[in-house]
Amino acid sequence: MWSSALPRHGCLRSHFPLQLSSPAAAPPRPCAIALRISSSRGLPSEPPASFSFRSSYSSLEVIGGAAGALLHGAAGGQGLRLTPYDVFPILGWNNHLETIFAAFFRSVPEVCLRRECIRTIDDGSVALDWCCGDSRLLPADAPVLILLPGLTGGSGDSYVRHMLLKARSKGWRVVVFNSRGCGDSPVTTAQFYSASFTRDLSEVINHVSSRYPKSKIYAVGWSLGANILVRYLGQESHNCRISGAVSLCNPFNLVIADEDFHKGFNNVYDKALAGALRRIFKKHSLLFEDMGGEYNIPLAANAQSVRDFDEALTRVSFGFKSVDDYYFNSSSSDSIKDVRTPLLCIQAANDPIAPSRGIPRDEIQANPHCLLIVTPQGGHLGWLAGSEAPFGAPWTDTVVMDFLELLHAGKTRIPFGVSDQTTVATGDLNVGGDMKSHPPVAVPVQ
Repeated sequence: MWSSALPRHGCLRSHFPLQLSSPAAAPPRPCAIALRISSSRGLPSEPPASFSFRSSYSSLEVIGGAAGALLHGAAGGQGLRLTPYDVFPILGWNNHLETIFAAFFRSVPEVCLRRECIRTIDDGSVALDWCCGDSRLLPADAPVLILLPGLTGGSGDSYVRHMLLKARSKGWRVVVFNSRGCGDSPVTTAQFYSASFTRDLSEVINHVSSRYPKSKIYAVGWSLGANILVRYLGQESHNCRISGAVSLCNPFNLVIADEDFHKGFNNVYDKALAGALRRIFKKHSLLFEDMGGEYNIPLAANAQSVRDFDEALTRVSFGFKSVDDYYFNSSSSDSIKDVRTPLLCIQAANDPIAPSRGIPRDEIQANPHCLLIVTPQGGHLGWLAGSEAPFGAPWTDTVVMDFLELLHAGKTRIPFGVSDQTTVATGDLNVGGDMKSHPPVAVPVQ
């Protein structure tokens, strides 16, 4: 969310290898699941809808109405593979250190991109960055993955580049959606974008669908991009044109996120993002010079916090009575209940910008289309774990692609666009060797 707001040390980009294993890191281990079922209940047809993974090195919280469908797979096949979260020593032991290290020192892979600017229905503009040569090299029906960076982010951000390369290596067609003013996207009207604004995303999806009518479309969003993506999924619900989606570091509840954003060290992130917003605004300030009414142009130009900028410009542009009204009514936590598209949400328990207490766990648990994975560490857009830590791709990239490929291959039992579910009750379970007693849970079956 905030990494693009900070200056990067360019000299570091070429000297850090993409793969560097932790000296103490063990080879990835599959997540073994064992169920203990009393004889009176019998053997369930699939794993329960929620469980916690435990090992001597890590702990993953995994819950959601789609847990059974995803972890079991279709027709007895391989489900989603989860490996322990073995955090990189020292760097991963503090959420701020992990967040800052990833923002400054994670490698930025070189990628040749071709830009396409599209005009929106209100005369605004957004920029789509496609991988060069893919139109010739990939078949017409190759799956398309749309990437939505965080606030002020774009196709140049390290976490975006790594995800792009991971998907491309699997034969996916990838496009980065740079919102208005982000990633040097042009600004042609006196309006940027917001946490509540899904119309640009809808137009991008329609554009991509018309360009590749034989392809299925998927999307991955980070931070504010994840909030916008989940809101879109909820708004479109049964009519969604996306076949699967992933939400990463989603603040979910913007009221809670705003409260925590002004505490302690988080003020550093707040000021960095405010600076990035000011720079975008000043590049296009002439478009706003005649704005009257509730707009506070001087405050926007000199905003010292994200809240200042949202009060001065964002909430007015999108018709909210106050900045608190904007945050309350733009939170994607309220959209989860309406999602009918397979959705994987990955969060870090120690994320300083997207607080764990804002995660809508109950709503995700109740939705048969959703799965939530919470890592014990990770910071914000950090996730310095796995074989490529600390300079390479984040731990999440492999999980994201496994999920998307399972969906695309039809190897899951997640219902799509179905609201009525048959359920089966299961009982006690053992994961990673630790026996834990759980009450019966409802698992969707087909």
